[in-house]
Amino acid sequence: MSKNQSDEFAEFECLSSDGLTLRGRRYGSRDLHDRLPVVCLAGLTRNSADFHKLALFLSTHPTQPRQVLALDYRGRGLSDFDKNWENYNPLVEAADTISAIEAAGFEDVSLIGTSRGGLIAMVLAAMRPGILKQVILNDIGPEIDGVGWARIKTSLQRMREPSSWEEAVEILRDSLGSQFTGLSDADWADHARATFRDENGAPKRNFDAGLMTSIKAQNLDQELPTFWPQFDGLRHAPLLVIRGKNSDLFSEETLQKMGARHPDMQKITVDGQGHAPILHTGKLPEQIFEFLETSIALH
Repeated sequence: MSKNQSDEFAEFECLSSDGLTLRGRRYGSRDLHDRLPVVCLAGLTRNSADFHKLALFLSTHPTQPRQVLALDYRGRGLSDFDKNWENYNPLVEAADTISAIEAAGFEDVSLIGTSRGGLIAMVLAAMRPGILKQVILNDIGPEIDGVGWARIKTSLQRMREPSSWEEAVEILRDSLGSQFTGLSDADWADHARATFRDENGAPKRNFDAGLMTSIKAQNLDQELPTFWPQFDGLRHAPLLVIRGKNSDLFSEETLQKMGARHPDMQKITVDGQGHAPILHTGKLPEQIFEFLETSIALH
């Protein structure tokens, strides 16, 4: 079900297989049937707000608009929290994504996955490959660089809750400024608004504390799992991979290995950004639009 939330999008709701209410944002008229709908999956602690400007660009395009569904995973954004933190994993979240796609009435989709969302895309390729007709992976591949994962884990564990929106921007700049050298002040302010929720005018953490338990449970002394078999499941679909030039989680070496296994893969490297590029900045909206419009005809 969904209800009008603003002139820009509708709030989306559906139930997971275990009874949690999952939410997100649905953009564009339901009458838009001539183009594949786009499903957007955010990063580990992120939510549907990350895709707002890109979703508006795609859903209100003057000549080729399409529906966009941006999801909040369980425990993030407006979705219900899970009492069992062990359910905060890509396999469960992939099943939730299927539930949302079916509830939205979509059969085939184009999927954009940032970081964790890209891992979920690879899991979906193994679970339900037929629904993925185009895939965009944003700064993620089958191998995760341990240096970047250690940085993210430490950063999340140490991140304090800001007392003001100015402090929220300061926290993000301190944490990410060395990787995101190309962002403007307005970009940082937008990023803060997408990262934290507004609670009576103050920024608050926008994910379940139980998610931190799942993060802490991952032992950095053990080798990180790889997703190569799942990635190979994407061979049937046109693929665009976006990498931040300053990324410490997704290496250039992994990007090259992916291209060798998926000969039709397209790639974009974003200067001045790290993990993970902000998809409404620079020329990325136009490049994403071009991929969605043209790649489907190649297969």
